[in-house]
Amino acid sequence: MARRYTSPLTSADVTPKGLYLNRRQIMAGAAGILGAGLIGGGARAQEAQAPNTFEEITTYNNFYEFGTGKNDPARNAHMLTTEPWSIEIDGMVDNPGTYMLADILSEMTIEERIYRLRCVEAWSMVVPWNGFELNDLLDLAGVQDGAQYVAFETALRPDEMPGVSRPIIDWPYREGLRIDEARHPLTLMATGIYGEPIPNQNGAPVRLVVPWKYGFKSIKSIVRITLQEEQPVTAWNSYDPREYGFYSNVNPNVDHPRWSQATERRIGGGLFARRQPTLMFNGYEDEVASLYEGMDLSVQF
Repeated sequence: MARRYTSPLTSADVTPKGLYLNRRQIMAGAAGILGAGLIGGGARAQEAQAPNTFEEITTYNNFYEFGTGKNDPARNAHMLTTEPWSIEIDGMVDNPGTYMLADILSEMTIEERIYRLRCVEAWSMVVPWNGFELNDLLDLAGVQDGAQYVAFETALRPDEMPGVSRPIIDWPYREGLRIDEARHPLTLMATGIYGEPIPNQNGAPVRLVVPWKYGFKSIKSIVRITLQEEQPVTAWNSYDPREYGFYSNVNPNVDHPRWSQATERRIGGGLFARRQPTLMFNGYEDEVASLYEGMDLSVQF
């Protein structure tokens, strides 16, 4: 069993529930809503009130399988059948097979993790997730010697996901981690938010959360996990490797080709709040920097 991670963040640091669900609406409709400061690991974030009703807030999200419009996921994600749910675990494992999520959960320690979330689009928030460490699931499957990477796939259901009819990316959505990243105690398989099941539009019933990487690495609605020797193909890296690297660690010193990553908007910071500095590895440098020792981080976007 991996060592358990204790977050320096508390409930006072959490982005309010409504603002979490409304992050895209705030970006699109109120560009002046900027970040308020998480300066260090235990710093308190300023509280902020949502500018919209809860109903307005929950109609905005970004899950391209359900459409590219900001209210498309909330409008269409109810079509996704999440029970029963299974995950195929294959490749270099001792116990390959189809694992029912209910059976997985019966073997896991579910806990709350309050993490920063940093989007590649330069906005951020703090979210309380409920879930279990990916490492514990990998132990259940039995990782074989020689496995260097973990590949993930999102569900691909054209009858339930109208967005996949458009060739936005090469479906299904795919992501991957190096094995030491996957086994790190920070890496979470999330099944809940705010003590409630994850809404369909946010990746129900189980998604990955890797808090020191840009948000697109945290793949949603996972149906397959593959242990393999070679680096996996990933969705956005295949779409444009210049903009979306395989590692995509949060790094204020490496800009996106179309915008700076040195600062970020803190969702919920208020209309006139200042941008805050982006933290190296999203504030988890002490925990994860050793994973990349000897690598040129300036080219690891």
